[in-house]
Amino acid sequence: MTAFPVSSHFHGDFVLKLVPADTEFTMDELARAAAEHSVGIHVPDQPGKTIRARAQGAEEPFPRDMRISESGLEPTQTVEFYFE
Repeated sequence: MTAFPVSSHFHGDFVLKLVPADTEFTMDELARAAAEHSVGIHVPDQPGKTIRARAQGAEEPFPRDMRISESGLEPTQTVEFYFE
C-alpha cells in the first residue's frame, strides 16, 4: 500500500481537490473518497446513482473494480468523477 494523491474534478464542482488515496484503492473506493470532498458540499447528492471515475479527457470510465496501481495514473493526475 502506497499513498497516492489524486486531483479530483467532480462534475458540478468548481474546485479541483487533492484527494488522498492508496494505490490499492479500487475506482469505486477512489470515487467514494472524492465524493467526501464534493458531494453535499458543492455537488448535490444523487442517491441511487453510481459515481464513476475516468482519466481527464477520456471518454470511457475506468472499470469499477480496477485498482489505482493498474490504471496507469500518475500521482496528482486529474481524475474526473461523475454520477452515472
